[in-house]
Amino acid sequence: MLSERRLTAEVRLKMAEDVADAEGNEVLWWGKMDEDGRVCRAEAAARGDESSVPALFPHMTRGDVVIHNHPSGFLTPSPADLNVATNLGNQGIGSFIVDNEVRRIYIVAEPVKARELQPLDREGVGAFLEPEGELSRFLPNYEPREPQIELLKQIVDGFNLGKVVAAEAGTGVGKSFAYLLPAFMWAEKNKERIVVSTGTINLQQQLMDKDIPLVQRLLGSSVKAVLVKGRRNYLCLKRFEEELEEGSLFREDKDEINLIKEWAETTSDGSLSDLSFKPKGELWNKINSEADLCTGVRCRHHETCFVMQARREASAAGILVVNHHLLFADLSLRVGGFGFEAFAVLPPFQRVIFDEAHNMEKSATSFFSQSFNRFSCTRYLNRLYRKSRKGAAGLILKLEAIVGTNEEFLALPGMIDEIQSKAVLLEETTMAMNPFRGSLWISGAPSQGVGFGILEPMLTLQKAILDLVGTVSRQLKQVPEDQEEGDVPLEIRSLMTRFDNMAAFFEVFRAYREHNEKIFWLNKGRLPDGKEFVTYYVTPLDISPLMYEAVFEPFDSVICTSATLAVDRNFSYWMNRTGASLVPDERLIKGIYDSPFNYRDQVLLAIPAEVPLPSEQDAWIACSLPLIKEAILLAEGRTLVLFTSYELLRQVHEYLVFDLERAGITLFAQGDDDRGRLLEHFKTEVSSVLLATDSFWEGVDVPGDSLRQLIICRLPFRVPTEPVLKARVEALESRGGNAFMEISLPEAIMRFKQGFGRLMRSKSDSGVVLVLDGRIIKKNYGRFFLSSLPETQRSVKHSKDLLMDMEEFLYR
Repeated sequence: MLSERRLTAEVRLKMAEDVADAEGNEVLWWGKMDEDGRVCRAEAAARGDESSVPALFPHMTRGDVVIHNHPSGFLTPSPADLNVATNLGNQGIGSFIVDNEVRRIYIVAEPVKARELQPLDREGVGAFLEPEGELSRFLPNYEPREPQIELLKQIVDGFNLGKVVAAEAGTGVGKSFAYLLPAFMWAEKNKERIVVSTGTINLQQQLMDKDIPLVQRLLGSSVKAVLVKGRRNYLCLKRFEEELEEGSLFREDKDEINLIKEWAETTSDGSLSDLSFKPKGELWNKINSEADLCTGVRCRHHETCFVMQARREASAAGILVVNHHLLFADLSLRVGGFGFEAFAVLPPFQRVIFDEAHNMEKSATSFFSQSFNRFSCTRYLNRLYRKSRKGAAGLILKLEAIVGTNEEFLALPGMIDEIQSKAVLLEETTMAMNPFRGSLWISGAPSQGVGFGILEPMLTLQKAILDLVGTVSRQLKQVPEDQEEGDVPLEIRSLMTRFDNMAAFFEVFRAYREHNEKIFWLNKGRLPDGKEFVTYYVTPLDISPLMYEAVFEPFDSVICTSATLAVDRNFSYWMNRTGASLVPDERLIKGIYDSPFNYRDQVLLAIPAEVPLPSEQDAWIACSLPLIKEAILLAEGRTLVLFTSYELLRQVHEYLVFDLERAGITLFAQGDDDRGRLLEHFKTEVSSVLLATDSFWEGVDVPGDSLRQLIICRLPFRVPTEPVLKARVEALESRGGNAFMEISLPEAIMRFKQGFGRLMRSKSDSGVVLVLDGRIIKKNYGRFFLSSLPETQRSVKHSKDLLMDMEEFLYR
């Protein structure tokens, strides 16, 4: 067939030029089709030799086409061509072959024509939330909120027009309803799957238990919604069976094992949250599901597998609720070669909604980082070989039973012990040569010298791991052909891939001075018994290109919403950090929807005029601690105190504990119990105080009388020595940027807004926000923090007069 029938003239010319540039070798293109069934756009994705080309398919969707040339001029597809065409065809993607002159074309598989989408009625969807709309019939005391209606219409535009939406919606706007209504209607009307990604478990529970059931009843929708969890949340029946077989009668966790055994026989979904107790982490890690250790359809438990059951549930759903980390796990696989029409961690989806989108960058940075510590290494080594009171066990012994004993098998336990000892040596050397607290950035600057001392023990560990991989791989080659796909060889191959990746990690880490695009850093952690350990990290310096490639470019609609996306009503900071700044202006919709709450009458912002700067540590303590105590006593408890460091939290706790106990006020502090129980105690015990830091700046929802006062001890600037921040600051300054104004300040303002938002959680809430950081009134940049807040009553006075204003406001 002549190519002009299926390729436009412009595409034929471009492809011929690409072949010439590749010196006549094979080139692979991905193409877009026009309404006449011709390729109207073709981009070269890979170049090979005269007989092959890498099979890379970036950002392809149903209706697209893959094209490659045969330099020989014979266009008949090879077996490899047919295999690729089959896989792509099952995703609705076509496959064409052309000659080097792009004159002739062979159609291996036609693309599935993209379905014509049915747009939503913008005004009709909005009418559901109007005063006499459908929602008012379901909620007797329903009050329409104009910002919510406008936000919903903007999101409808995002779906209809294929846009990226960035929407800041203040507390009380009702953003979840504003995106769930159009999401369910779109999924029903267009049979497309939509992912809703959140940053916190609390929001996931609110969506699944409250908001989604109400939307389904409101619409009479048959669209199924499923909460998707990571596979490590599920029991692996195969691993559990092995643990039972190898377990000792004298094991310390015998009671837990027996309880899990009883539960496994009755549980409907096999997930950790379905257990009536929380098992020890060490035990759960031995019996949960892991992708690398899964043998898939070859597993004897495949039909009853809890993960497979969850995957089937997800495949049948039109709305998937996930957390940011799980979503980025999925997206990294898609960008890495799975494509966007296959099942990766999630089934394929076309549109994505990020709630709590201010945390997108943090989640993506965490996921796109690589790490190593000796515990992860030990975990995989124990799968290969371990000793217990019952004797030796592990996959190596099972492999030996398949291929027979030889000298290399006899040497393997010693090789495993050697890796263990070298991993300990690396950690000990790291801590001895680099005494640090918390985290440490391994700079590429020769003058710093940090990191140099760990390179030699890291190399010896790398070599020991590679020796193990080589030895085990040679034994795998001895497996009889009819057993190559058995459970044991497959699982061992997966483990060898893990160890190969560890060795590759060390190779990159040791060459840290050659990788200016990466951040190399260490973090010191602490075990429950108080012993310290080190984790080694490699993090991208700039994740915005990765985010654009994985999120904003491939999906038809991307909706990003949060109560805090803008700084001074400007989205630039968030957009630059997440890659949204790379989205063409014509595809971007931005909007700010202010809270409908009456902050002006119901919130007092109180700032002591004499409070010192945090840098004046002793003076700040002398001024602030008595004021914190007096404010708490004044409010009769009912106070959340937010800190930026555990050290200060402990100091304040020690100062308060006696006087509050004497006043009948219960004092809770982060670390006393897990986060969920602490919050529940704080909610139910009205005369109480909660001292908290870190994660409590957001996701805390305590409406009503339990929270009438919020105390912010310090403006939430990140520690300037934090490795990832320090590296990004240095990179920005090397380009002539102002790191404080472009990174540190906007990040702190967004965090400050999140903290401030903990007080007003419902329309009837009211109270005081006391800020004890002198920088907010004494530094020029303090005005940016103040202007970021909604309009409130404000009192900036000496402490004595300030307390009088606070009392009058609380008890008016």
